Amino acid sequence: MSLLEVRNLRARYGGIKAIMGIDIDVNEGDIVSLLGANGAGKSTLMAAITGVMQKGIEGSIRFEGRELVGLGAEKIVRLGVALSPEGRQLFGDLTVAENLKMGAYTRRDANGIRDDWERVMEIFPRVRERLSQPAATLSGGEQQMVAIGRALMSRPRLLLLDEPSLGLSPKFVQEIMRLVRRINQEGTTVLLVEQNVRQALQISTRAYVMEKGAIQLSGDAAAVARDPKVLSAYLGAD
Repeated sequence: MSLLEVRNLRARYGGIKAIMGIDIDVNEGDIVSLLGANGAGKSTLMAAITGVMQKGIEGSIRFEGRELVGLGAEKIVRLGVALSPEGRQLFGDLTVAENLKMGAYTRRDANGIRDDWERVMEIFPRVRERLSQPAATLSGGEQQMVAIGRALMSRPRLLLLDEPSLGLSPKFVQEIMRLVRRINQEGTTVLLVEQNVRQALQISTRAYVMEKGAIQLSGDAAAVARDPKVLSAYLGAD
C-alpha cells in the first residue's frame, strides 16, 4: 500500500529549478532511499514533503491519500510525517531531554507521549545517559540519535531522515543504520536521504537516484546497487 505518493512535483527557488517533474512512491513498511550528489534536489524534496518549503511548488504530494501541498508544517506533523533534518539542528544550549520533548509539541496524549519517551530511551540507551546534558556537549553521533529520537516523539507513520550519517565516523554510521532498520522493523516507514550509498542500499527495500532535480533510476534496492552507473558513480567499481 502506498503511504506517500509524489506526482509530477516541481520546485523552484526564484528562477532556479530545483526539482523537475518527479514521481516517487513510498509504500507502507518500506525503507526507501533517495540517493544522489549534493545539489540533486533531495533536501528540497524533503522540505516540500514536510511543508517547510511552501512557495515555488507545483504538482501533488499525497500522504495516505491526503494532499500535503499547501498545508503548513505543523499540520503535516500532526498527520504523521516527521523529519530529522540535515545537520541535526538541535538547540545546543537546551538539554537533551528538552530537545526530545520538543518533538511532541503537537501532541496532548500524555500516556502516549510517555510510551514513546520510553521507546526512544530503549532504542537509544546512550541518550538516556545524557538527558541532563546540553545537546551541544554530545558527540556528532549522539546528537544524531537525539535528532532521530526527537522526530520519533511525534509518533510518525512516515519518518524522513535527511543525511543521518553526515560527518559521522564509520563506526557511528553503521550504528545509525542499524537503528534506522530497527525503527523500521518496529513499524515506522522511512524515507532516507543519504550520500553513503553503500550503507543506505544495504538497509533499503527500494531506491531512487536523483541527478539535477530529476529521477534517473529507481527500483528495488538490490537492483539499483547492481546498476553499472551506480556502481561506477557511487560504489567505486569500474
